[in-house]
Amino acid sequence: MGFPATLGELRKSGYKVQAVKDEIRNNLIRKLEKREPLFPGIIGYEQTVVPSIVNAILARHDILLLGLRGQAKSRIVRQLPSLLDEYVPFVKGCEINDDPFKPVCKRCNDLLKERGENLEIEWLHRDRRFGEKLATPDVTIADLIGDIDPIKAAAQRLHYSHEGAIHYGIIPRTNRGIFAINELPDLQPRIQVGLFNIMEEKDIQIRGFNIRIPLDLMIVFTANPEDYTNRGNLITPLKDRIDSQILTHYPRNIEDAIKITEQEAWIQRDGREAQIPYYFREIIEQSAFEARKSEFVDQKSGVSARFTISAMENMVSNAERRAILVGDRTIVPRICDLAHALPGMTGKVELVFEGEQEGPAKVSKALVGKAVREVFKKYFPDPLQKRAKHQGESRQQEESEYAKIVGWFESGNKIEIADDMTLEQYLSELDKVKGLRDITKKHLKLSETNKYELASAMEFVLDGLHQSSRIAKDEVDRITAYKDLVGSIFTNTGRNLEEDL
Repeated sequence: MGFPATLGELRKSGYKVQAVKDEIRNNLIRKLEKREPLFPGIIGYEQTVVPSIVNAILARHDILLLGLRGQAKSRIVRQLPSLLDEYVPFVKGCEINDDPFKPVCKRCNDLLKERGENLEIEWLHRDRRFGEKLATPDVTIADLIGDIDPIKAAAQRLHYSHEGAIHYGIIPRTNRGIFAINELPDLQPRIQVGLFNIMEEKDIQIRGFNIRIPLDLMIVFTANPEDYTNRGNLITPLKDRIDSQILTHYPRNIEDAIKITEQEAWIQRDGREAQIPYYFREIIEQSAFEARKSEFVDQKSGVSARFTISAMENMVSNAERRAILVGDRTIVPRICDLAHALPGMTGKVELVFEGEQEGPAKVSKALVGKAVREVFKKYFPDPLQKRAKHQGESRQQEESEYAKIVGWFESGNKIEIADDMTLEQYLSELDKVKGLRDITKKHLKLSETNKYELASAMEFVLDGLHQSSRIAKDEVDRITAYKDLVGSIFTNTGRNLEEDL
């Protein structure tokens, strides 16, 4: 059965037009009753942000989502149209999607008087009932609300106060839908003032002429608190007219952060299988957690989820490059690949003055180092803590179980790892370190069958010892060398950057 094509057919069908906020509210209630997901792909907000949005919609509120960059504000806004009816009727050809039963523009009222029940109607899909505008300082009232079009007035011989002379802006063209303004404080204050009537009276006025067109809208804003002082200002009267202000946040635990990056990052590459050990995912996410508390990073600016997404993709890409060069069909990252994740990080953080003095590359490298140290302690004993002495043990046995590894380096030995080594070369070089394979298998419960993961884990142990200041590490021209810490101090190399930062 097709959709009604005229007003008379629509009336006979018994269709009832709802206000937009009532429509969204009713569809939300149905989803809640059926336990359907409200915002697919939004992770970590189930007990915080989502309930607040639900409450605002049930209260028929306009909404401001307030939060730092990379907190899924825009993604949430773009999912709100899913709460609209799939199709709604409007007067055919109407620029502002007029309700056939109660048109508000002069053109549609004239057509209704002329054609009556034969008034033609069309059906508008929910995707076309969403309008979005990124606020920038050059946005004008004409862009948002509209203006008098002198060419249209002259061509149709209309005076300027005639509705037919109006060129509508994006807000009235989203009538009977959802309109979103991203980064609201970037709008000039005089433009924000122009939104007062839309927020309070739900109507628009053009150029001071006696034209008032009531609109049916749900308005959603997004804003970054930093913008209040750095780039713009949210004027108090407008803020007062926004019914609900909802605070967003970054993931509060590593598990949620990992799920977000898994969902967003391009990891599975064409033609090759990517195997990412879980601790690599933890290191990438822990780097962001370290950045969000670092004294060198501007915390008012925030550290976006794009920080970890880009870092993960760069790390996997370096592993893919190696697989292509050596002819492997499996992509498995190595600790030496983390250095190639840095270009995805350096542009994603705003540094304070002290951080700028150190340099973005050095700060990012230090953040990764701290992340490696924290994740390492989840899987292995803390190298800085001696284990308890048991009865009958000698002093040598009482020392850390890393003693054999550290002792091997203290004897003047070192290993050098290139990021383009074959698996056999890589594993052979790591196997030079006495006791390394045994301690890796013991704590990570790895078997000999997956040599890719075993080799990466062995380097993870060495880097964990380096980040804990037990051995030294040098990185020069894509070559990573692990060696004795004391000898490196005397040669002024192999310093732990995290100690400097």
